Amino acid sequence: MGIGDVTQPLAPVVVAAMKKAADEMGVKETFRGYEDSGKGYDFLREAVAGYYKSFGVTVSPEEVLISDGAKSDCGNIGDIFSENEDVVVTDPAYPVYVDSNVMGGRTVHYVNSTEDNGFAAMPDESMKPGLIYLCSPNNPTGSVYTKEQLKLWVDYAIKNKSVVIFDAAYEAFISDETLPRSIFQIEGARKCAIEICSLSKTAGFTGTRCGYTVIPGEEISFMQLWCRRQGSKFNGVSYPVQRAAEAVFTEEGYKQTRATIAYYMQNAKVMSETFDELGIKYTGGKNSPYIWFKCPDGMDSWTFFDKLLNEAEVVGTPGAGFGKNGDGWFRLTAFGTHENTVEAMQRVKKLLSK
Repeated sequence: MGIGDVTQPLAPVVVAAMKKAADEMGVKETFRGYEDSGKGYDFLREAVAGYYKSFGVTVSPEEVLISDGAKSDCGNIGDIFSENEDVVVTDPAYPVYVDSNVMGGRTVHYVNSTEDNGFAAMPDESMKPGLIYLCSPNNPTGSVYTKEQLKLWVDYAIKNKSVVIFDAAYEAFISDETLPRSIFQIEGARKCAIEICSLSKTAGFTGTRCGYTVIPGEEISFMQLWCRRQGSKFNGVSYPVQRAAEAVFTEEGYKQTRATIAYYMQNAKVMSETFDELGIKYTGGKNSPYIWFKCPDGMDSWTFFDKLLNEAEVVGTPGAGFGKNGDGWFRLTAFGTHENTVEAMQRVKKLLSK
């Protein structure tokens, strides 16, 4: 219940597309070498733009850049910015945001996500950052920003001439249509935001590696810098993988991958109902594949980790690993099998009902 890796296989339509593309690579007339633009093949960039349109966001294929995953892009995007930029990160946070910027020589400042604000940190007007990292649905807390909350972040970024790096890796798990799946659903976001997304959790590409970054046309200098960075350090995602990714965005691909997402969200429901029954506070589980719950009896995260491991033989992730505000909290993921999730929750219930 700890690592955020998926357990369900790639959708059949995705596998078929990958096999077909692999066959093409074995024929001289259809073999592909380096992809010329460095941005990804047009067919996939157009498919991503079409996907955005399906939930009301206008994105040009020219604004989409294909990569080997959101983690890589979140860690590498700092290469196009000065090492003198101050960075704001919410705490708790996905460690890549912090670690990659520390490696880049930047100073990282934190805004607090706590139980009091529903683990949805808001801007600190005393800070004037160059870069702001936001993640919604959030890893690790499972919280989701509302449109009103994101508008405050966008206005703050524009006011301070900051760039928002928006990690939307879990957008496909949002079922509440009032919640934003993209920062570009927020007025003004195209002036200040770069969005990073992934097929790892949406379509099971954790072992296949494919994601995309959207840089609006208004930020043309960032686009040029990012393309230069990628061209210098990265030769692109393989043709068979990009064809497989394209299949995700077909009508049948959407149907098949949504079925897998529903499978994981059923696991989240099992976990949510368990903590509801136990009367333990938590966030996530409704529009997110993570459950972030308060450790019982005032335990710190690592003490509870040991108790859960040794007495119930269940593994989770101590909240303290995501920042100081994570101590006393714990993360479980919905990406296991249904059978293991049910078994784990039975063990948790038995342990915490004593």
